Amino acid sequence: MKLKEYKYKINGTKFTVKIGETVDNNVHVEVNGTPYTVELEKEPSRKTTVSQPVKSPRPAPRTEGGEKIIATPTVASGSHVVKAPLPGTIMSFSVKVGDTVNAGDTVCVLEAMKMENDIHTPNAGKVVKIIANVGDAVPQDGDIMVIE
Repeated sequence: MKLKEYKYKINGTKFTVKIGETVDNNVHVEVNGTPYTVELEKEPSRKTTVSQPVKSPRPAPRTEGGEKIIATPTVASGSHVVKAPLPGTIMSFSVKVGDTVNAGDTVCVLEAMKMENDIHTPNAGKVVKIIANVGDAVPQDGDIMVIE
């Protein structure tokens, strides 16, 4: 096993550190000739989605006075609105109008702070209206779709 060697000086003390290969999250390390097995912390798995580039978000519509127009859909009794848990951009939808969903199903992907976040519906039902579009910027608690 070939070790990479590094020389360090910390507070006037010299250290020779040799680092080996990583096997099953463990690394063989030697510090000034003393061997150690170092267990690396496992990184959480990240979801990678390859999709078509999203157009830049459209600006929110405004009144003549410049205030944003925020539409609030009317929701029938027994329906609920899926809302954005944080501000972001709609990347994709995994359902369409007419689809039946179960509680906990992923209904869309929202990009926020350069991370893709699966948005789940808390209730089972049928998708009756999709309010937002792919590429739309939605605010926190912004309406995404209606489930009946």
